[in-house]
Amino acid sequence: MFDEEKVIYDILKGNLNTFQIVVKQYQNLVYSILNRMLTNEEDIEDVGQEVFIKVFENLKSFKKESKLSTWIAKITYNIAINYLKKEVKKKYDNLEDSIDFQFTSETPESKLIGKEFEEYLNKLIRELPLQYRTVITLYHLDELNIQEVHKITKFPEGTVKVYLLRARKLLKEKLQKDGYP
Repeated sequence: MFDEEKVIYDILKGNLNTFQIVVKQYQNLVYSILNRMLTNEEDIEDVGQEVFIKVFENLKSFKKESKLSTWIAKITYNIAINYLKKEVKKKYDNLEDSIDFQFTSETPESKLIGKEFEEYLNKLIRELPLQYRTVITLYHLDELNIQEVHKITKFPEGTVKVYLLRARKLLKEKLQKDGYP
């Protein structure tokens, strides 16, 4: 069982090998967030490494006001946002203005079941505007609550709820358009 306090204590006392436990514990969370925010696998890997470097460098400043997972998710989100701003400044300078959204067209042949449907749904999530896909990923896929999503994204709780509603609506419309109930 993962003992968050003991692991942090050991790392801060100088046991650097213990940090591998943190990486193993949270690598899926970090990957999940980055996979929804970034599209290139190499970028995901590079930014993921940057996240864990930042976590290690700043672990002493972790105030335990939230769970370690929430703190790491917030670092992941912030680093990904900064990366996106550097890469596509003109598109994401103001996240609030990037609400305009269009799905790419899909053929009926692209409707698949099981694992392939999950991949299709993930593709649709990646096509959502950044703020929608971030909120829906954190809330539904990473199973964080509204308050945790607020802490990570700095979006007001009401905005988080609106973004969730809009993201679900867009996904539902696209799925219905493609013949899913």
